[in-house]
Amino acid sequence: MVSTFGSLATAYSGLAAARAGIDVTGQNIANAGTTGYTRQRITQTSIPAAQTGFMRGTAALAGQGVSVDGIARLASLTLDAGVRAAAGSSAYADARATALSALETGLNEPGDDGLATKLDTFWSSWSELSAHPDDPGAASAVIGAAKTVASALSSGSKAIDAQWSSVRATVDGQVQQLNDAASQVAALNGRIRTALASGGNANELMDQRDQLTEQISSLAGGTVRSNSDGTVDVLIGGNAIVQGTDARSLELGGGQRLADGAAVTLTWTSGTAGAVSLSGGSIGGNLSLLAPAAADGTGGALAEASASYDQVATKLATAVNAVHATGTTSSGATGTPFFSLTAGVPAAQGLGVVPTDGSGLATRNAGGELDDSFADALSRLGTASDGADGAWAAFVAGVGTASRSAASESTLTGLALTNARTQQQSSAGVDLDEENVNLLSYQHAYQGAARVLTAVDEMLDTIINRVGLVGRS
Repeated sequence: MVSTFGSLATAYSGLAAARAGIDVTGQNIANAGTTGYTRQRITQTSIPAAQTGFMRGTAALAGQGVSVDGIARLASLTLDAGVRAAAGSSAYADARATALSALETGLNEPGDDGLATKLDTFWSSWSELSAHPDDPGAASAVIGAAKTVASALSSGSKAIDAQWSSVRATVDGQVQQLNDAASQVAALNGRIRTALASGGNANELMDQRDQLTEQISSLAGGTVRSNSDGTVDVLIGGNAIVQGTDARSLELGGGQRLADGAAVTLTWTSGTAGAVSLSGGSIGGNLSLLAPAAADGTGGALAEASASYDQVATKLATAVNAVHATGTTSSGATGTPFFSLTAGVPAAQGLGVVPTDGSGLATRNAGGELDDSFADALSRLGTASDGADGAWAAFVAGVGTASRSAASESTLTGLALTNARTQQQSSAGVDLDEENVNLLSYQHAYQGAARVLTAVDEMLDTIINRVGLVGRS
């Protein structure tokens, strides 16, 4: 009798296990398209036969069915770490590639709207003036071309200022996202720890947490360290931004404008860790762009570009003024500058044209006679190897090289991230074909356990209700 009722319990355990398997498989199928979902499987073990005292030494006994021990989350710590590392590298490269591409596009080189073409027009206007030094139209063309060059330099420099401010505003928003994500991870740590301590299931909470830790890695190149109680610590720049249920925050400081020339800093709002240095993530990539210019030209890309604009403007003004000052205007003035530089503003934005009409141009010699040598000398300044044209060409080439390198790095790190996610999904992603096979397997197991239950029920009915009735009328 005991063995028969035990068979009933065994069959029921099979029903319960198959039902749990169907439920989990259905959960996987339902979330096949859910971003960040990690597939699950029931974990089960067989229950050994009970060895009661009076049954020792008898024939071998079958086990007592199956025990559902839990629902496993099929994630790989190694593959997850690989995705986070690849996400940080890809976001860093993308931030730089996007900014450098915008910078290169803003140069309009080569093209009719580029500064190189405008400089060529300016030098050609001096050549035309040298051929017709008494032509008011040629003189007006020189002044007009000069103003066009000055305007191009000013607008280009201001565009870089605006891009720098835009990138800084973006970083400010990203730091807030980072702080919010860290707070959410800390809160999820507490819920996960409580759920696991009470024997509950925290798989969906862990999925949410993994998405947030990947977001932190994309923003700041963070790394994750698992703890025995189910919580995780998240580190950026070598220091913990999340430790158990506690989260720290960061703030952006330093320079507010490109013209300030001050570094933009990322610091902790509490503790003594001080400044944070990031080598990955979109925040790290953007901060590298915001760095101030350096004497050796290795500073932030935007500050270095602004400095190059100023260098071109300074070289242009210095070279033209030096030659123009050797001539005499129609009013008899000697030593007058052609370009002016406004103090207190970047050279490219403060470049102005002094003459307002032909009378302000130095087209005469000391005796007051028209002399084409001055205009001719000015027309040939564009070919100087150390002049404004050469400086601009070198700058354009440098930006183009940096932009192509950044784009290539972005492509490579993007491919690495795609590969890392593919490997992760091969382990953690839901395969509908596999789930359908599992569903059929659990369905057959359920039907088999139900058939055993029916057979045991019939046996018990015979034993309870029919034993002793044989031969009765």
